[in-house]
Amino acid sequence: ANSPLKSSVQVSIEAASINTREPQRDTHLKSADFFDVEKYPTISFTSKRVEGSAGDLKLIGDLTIHGVTQQVTLDVEGPTEEMKDPWGNLKIGASASTKIKRKDFGLTWNAALEAGGFLVGDDVTISLDIQFVKQV
Repeated sequence: ANSPLKSSVQVSIEAASINTREPQRDTHLKSADFFDVEKYPTISFTSKRVEGSAGDLKLIGDLTIHGVTQQVTLDVEGPTEEMKDPWGNLKIGASASTKIKRKDFGLTWNAALEAGGFLVGDDVTISLDIQFVKQV
């Protein structure tokens, strides 16, 4: 299948940039109970290959969270048609998402609820909105 990607896609996020609009929760998520941002300052994804064709792309790559790397498959919407921005730059965009189990990445903290069950679920949905600029 033809792939619009000629090289690997690399995304890196500073783990300390997490913002859930709740300062106490953010502090807890940055602590050793969860992301341990002092020890593991980045969350990263590096693509390995693309499968399918436009409209039904799968981006397979390595996701690293909390020092643990797992292969994941991102379902891709797009890419869009090439467009010029107001400054003449050619751009395309895409969205991608996947679902992971946080325990697979060593994120195991939880608390039992009085009513039964646990405070934090294991399934996490990751969504990316990506824009590419054509190099001239």
